[in-house]
Amino acid sequence: MTAENGSIVLVHGAWADGSCWQNIILPLKRLGFDVICAPIPLTSLTDDIAALSRTLERTQGPVVLVGHAYAGAVIAGPTDDRIKALVYVSALAPGDGETVAQVFYREPPHPEAPHLAPDSHGFIWMPEDGFRKAVAHKASADQTAIMASVQRPIAVKCIQEVTPPPTWKTKPTWYLLAEEDRMIKSTTQRFMAERMRAKIRSYPVDHTPMYTQPNLVVDLITEAAAEKSLSRSF
Repeated sequence: MTAENGSIVLVHGAWADGSCWQNIILPLKRLGFDVICAPIPLTSLTDDIAALSRTLERTQGPVVLVGHAYAGAVIAGPTDDRIKALVYVSALAPGDGETVAQVFYREPPHPEAPHLAPDSHGFIWMPEDGFRKAVAHKASADQTAIMASVQRPIAVKCIQEVTPPPTWKTKPTWYLLAEEDRMIKSTTQRFMAERMRAKIRSYPVDHTPMYTQPNLVVDLITEAAAEKSLSRSF
């Protein structure tokens, strides 16, 4: 898969933007991949899937979609036949008739997970301590301070909307399971990954390995792109 015949599209989750992939973009480009970060508005699941679909219109050839956290629900929405693989990075994967909230709250939260509630506009913000203690507890203090400052809130609509039939039922999937995740329980991650019949790669990392162990994320994406069953496309 090269810039001439395909793309890797990276999709951020809640409380983030495309810059969360800053440690992933250049390593992938140096390997010859065309890389695009899809900006999603975090206003509703429908809006976010539509925004991702618009990004896909900017690509050529086969595509590998990569989603972190909430974006796992988003990458399973577009039905473009050019999408050849889905890669989940400690991500949520609702099934038919489920909401993001249902899988996120499948188990009691981690003791360090922050208490979250929407503001008067229906948006949920992450407290600064939440980044330090749960979202990226293995990252540096400087990094979590930056994450808190640049965060973008997620609308309650995003997690309460019933998901469309997920394409992970028909697409090859890979899953980076974060064993030390304090936002999405590792047992919940395993449940979702096994339900998808994903190829699971489990590591002792936190919720945002794109910051703390980017090499593992790059390795998983390149594994998906190079999978023999996709070799005719890539």
